[in-house]
Amino acid sequence: MATKLTGEIPLAPAACCTPVAALGITEAQAETLATVFKALADPHRVRIVNLLANAPEPVCVCEFMPQLNLSQATVSFHLKKLLLAGLLDRQERGTWAYYSLKRESLDRLTRVFDTKEATR
Repeated sequence: MATKLTGEIPLAPAACCTPVAALGITEAQAETLATVFKALADPHRVRIVNLLANAPEPVCVCEFMPQLNLSQATVSFHLKKLLLAGLLDRQERGTWAYYSLKRESLDRLTRVFDTKEATR
């Protein structure tokens, strides 16, 4: 079930995730996978995932700016792409947003490439 981000934006389910080697993958399944792949197809977003994977607690958007050498608006843009793909969780604390990795989503994503699972 898709949940909503603050406002009107539905979150994409990285929880999908049909193995790419499955027989008869549907157009909808391919579209869902493509959304997740597109979210990870940018070096800044890969670095964000890496930073969050190594963070012991949620990270404030302001903490990414010096690490990535990007403006707050650009960091927020990249975080939103990852959030909409279902790879991140977001918490608001006062005026700042804090992000954490949805580890279960990445675990499911690793199974997307498991050709042994797809043929069972």
